[in-house]
Amino acid sequence: MMSQTHEPDELIDDEQFEGTASERMCIVTRQIGSPDELIRFVAGPDQTVVPDLKRQLPGRGCWVKPERALIEKAIAKKLFARALKTDVKAGPDLLDMMDRLMAQQLTGMISMARKASQFISGATKVDASVRSGKAIAVFHATDAAPDGVRKINQARKAWTLGSGAESEIPSFLLFSEQEMDGLMGQNAFIHACALAGQAGEGVVKRAKMLERYRNGDQPQADLDAARTEQ
Repeated sequence: MMSQTHEPDELIDDEQFEGTASERMCIVTRQIGSPDELIRFVAGPDQTVVPDLKRQLPGRGCWVKPERALIEKAIAKKLFARALKTDVKAGPDLLDMMDRLMAQQLTGMISMARKASQFISGATKVDASVRSGKAIAVFHATDAAPDGVRKINQARKAWTLGSGAESEIPSFLLFSEQEMDGLMGQNAFIHACALAGQAGEGVVKRAKMLERYRNGDQPQADLDAARTEQ
């Protein structure tokens, strides 16, 4: 969890930061966290800001927490140019491109998890997986029928009470059915869940990052409640 802050005279990029190999600093908040909690950016050949989600691109990099508002702030205050030490500029589509890249990364991992039998769809299968404790997260199309979402939410609550868990299985509403058709083709779903395992956990990790990029720190559970109580 990123709680430690740093206040140097200059912004620090990933070549200057003297923390451990598993620590990086957000150039906007100056909070320190692991690379998994941040998004890396580099300067492209055309001097535009390029997101490096896989953290593999060469050259000097800088890091920002995965929140759209923070990336907007980094653009407005020209923090990318300061951190990367070059006259780099953010393209007009950077914010939307970030959303698109994270969505593609998530749906790609969902496809991998399906092949590993760690991502299943269908309301009945999801309900059973939640009640048995096998599900580690549930997913709904944003245009799913509220009654279907409500029934699976009831299963989540029942499992939490029965197991004594401190928190409910997380729930995500990230794409409409039409959006999933474009991203996933025949693998689109109305209700689905991720199961334990490396691929399933990878799905949850990427879903949390996309959710945070879009919603900031607002918990998904609050959005769920507001939607299903309408």
